[in-house]
This record gives sequence, structure tokens and C-alpha cells, in this order.
Amino acid sequence: MELEVDIEKRLGSFRCTAAFTLHLPRCGVFGPSGSGKSTLMNLLAGLLVPDRGRIRLAGHTLYDGEAGINLPPEQRRIGVVFQHARLFPHMNVRRNLLYGWRRTDAGDRRIDPEALIEVLNLGHLLHRGVNRLSGGERQRVALGRTVLACPRLILMDEPLTGLDEELKYQIIPYLQRALDDFAIPLLFISHSLREMRLMTDEVLVFRDGAVQAQLATESLARSDMATAGGGYTNMLHLGPPRPVGDLWRYPWGEVELVLTEGGRNGDNFVELEARDIILFKGCPAAISARNLLACKVVGLFGVSNRVGVELDCGGNRLVAQIVPESVREMGITAGVEVVAAIKASSFRRIV
Repeated sequence: MELEVDIEKRLGSFRCTAAFTLHLPRCGVFGPSGSGKSTLMNLLAGLLVPDRGRIRLAGHTLYDGEAGINLPPEQRRIGVVFQHARLFPHMNVRRNLLYGWRRTDAGDRRIDPEALIEVLNLGHLLHRGVNRLSGGERQRVALGRTVLACPRLILMDEPLTGLDEELKYQIIPYLQRALDDFAIPLLFISHSLREMRLMTDEVLVFRDGAVQAQLATESLARSDMATAGGGYTNMLHLGPPRPVGDLWRYPWGEVELVLTEGGRNGDNFVELEARDIILFKGCPAAISARNLLACKVVGLFGVSNRVGVELDCGGNRLVAQIVPESVREMGITAGVEVVAAIKASSFRRIV
């Protein structure tokens, strides 16, 4: 994706300004309610007209105030998934899915509907009325309808808000797989840092109607370490588990992790607080923690009495949180080898 934006819009006393360029395929717009995130989405989609500036997507000019260019929404080829699915109530699932695909020029149809239906696991719902769908099913249909329009970019405006926590994180693997399999760039709008970390690689931080920062999503997560009472949460992508006695082993890259809870046979995402990782110089003789990982220190970050220690654990990255006294006493610097001890009960499964 290459998205170039330099625009301004006034709505009453509210002023929205945005100047940025995005290249990565998974980007986010992060900020509190009322910060201008949805206004930006409407300006990009053509639902609002800027007062000035320009918008270019993949080399195509969508808006240029000086040149008098303002493509209508249907010509921009930007798909939008709203917080509420907004499905057509008089159509069943199949007709909703194919609505945009049938209105897309044959030369732009690069996605096979049957392949997408399989990715989103919608085959058993095709003949069902949309009013008989669960909230998660409705959002999957809305995503499928948008993807089948073969857009140059998909905008998602708080698409998981309003869903219960369990359902919300069941949908995320479907979102990830659909976007990856069909190579569609994403601009994901949310006020949830957890959702940002699962869905994006780069983030625009919005506040008071303007872009305050543009940074890697991981850098945004680490910035919490510098705030009062803040900490760092590791988010790990694990493979399918297998039972071992009363516990479960999950593949994590080249190593395995032992957890107290079993998960799904496919992808699993878990959280691990950085402060729940204990570091040793050398392997402890006896310890109750079931996970002992040989790691190399990559670097340090943080502020005041919280230090984040970035670790390379067999090719995987992990962050432990310790205090400055521990850093000095253990001589922890980049390149030092340590052992990370983690209790099996410290992990929280979210997907």
C-alpha cells in the first residue's frame, strides 16, 4: 500500500488535519473517541469532502483540491467495514456477499468468491437470512462483501466494538487470513491497543483532530512502559496444543511452551505480562515454573523503576520487566545470555 494524505477539514468547531504517507500493508489509526479517527475514514472513503489538500492511493489521485479532483466513493475502490455490519436485510448471506462482486468490473475481479467463502467459513450460512446471524457471523459476512468488491484498500472503523470479548477474538483470525490470502491493504481504526497489536504493523496516533505520531505498533505498545503504572504485555502467536499430563504444550516457533489451559487446534494467541517473567544468569537447579527458556538479551528500554529487557528466545522475541537494581546486579546488557522462567499459569489465551 502507498497512501499519501495531506488534508484539512472543519466540522463546526472541530478541525481535522492529517498529513502522512503509509507504505506497509497493515496500518492503524489509534486514539480516543472524538479524536478524529472516523472523520479521517470518511474523508478517505469520499463520504466527506476535505476543505483542502490531496489524497493519493497506489498512484491514483482520489482528491486534489487545487486540481478540482474529487472521485466519488464508488470510483475510489476503497472498501469500508463499519462498527455495525450494515447488511442488506432483504438478502440472504450469499446475495449480500456477491453484491459488490457483481458490481465490480470484470477486469478488477481478482478474488474467487468460493475461495473467500471457505476462508471465512461461511459455506453453511449462505442461504440463511442475515437477521438470523450472530454478531460475529454478521461481521464476517460484512468483511466478505467488502473483500469481494476487490478494493485497493479496506478501511475498518471499530469493527470489533460491541462484540463480547470471546467473540471479538474469534473473528480476528478470520480477518487476518482473509487479508493475507488476498493481499488487500488495511487501515484499521480503533481505540484498543490490543486490537492494534493483533491487526497492524504501523500506527498513526490521533489526538485532538491531528496526527500526533507515526510509529511501529510495537513501539506504541512499549511506550506504556514509560507511563505511570504502565507495563508491557507480550502477545504470542502459538500453534495447536497437545496434552501432556495435566498441562498443554504449544509450539512457539522453534520452542515449546507449557500452559495450564488447552486451546483450539489452529492458531492461538496468548498474552503474557512482562513482569511475570523471571530472569536468571544460568539455569536454576530447581524451580516450580514449567517454562525455562534460554535467551539472549537484545536490548533494554523503559524509564524510572521499570526496565524492559528484550530477549531473543530461539528466534522469538520476548520482553521481561525488571527493576534497575536487577539490571546492575546481573550485568544485563545486549548480548548477555539469560534464562527466562515462566509459570504455566501466567499465560492468558485471547484467541
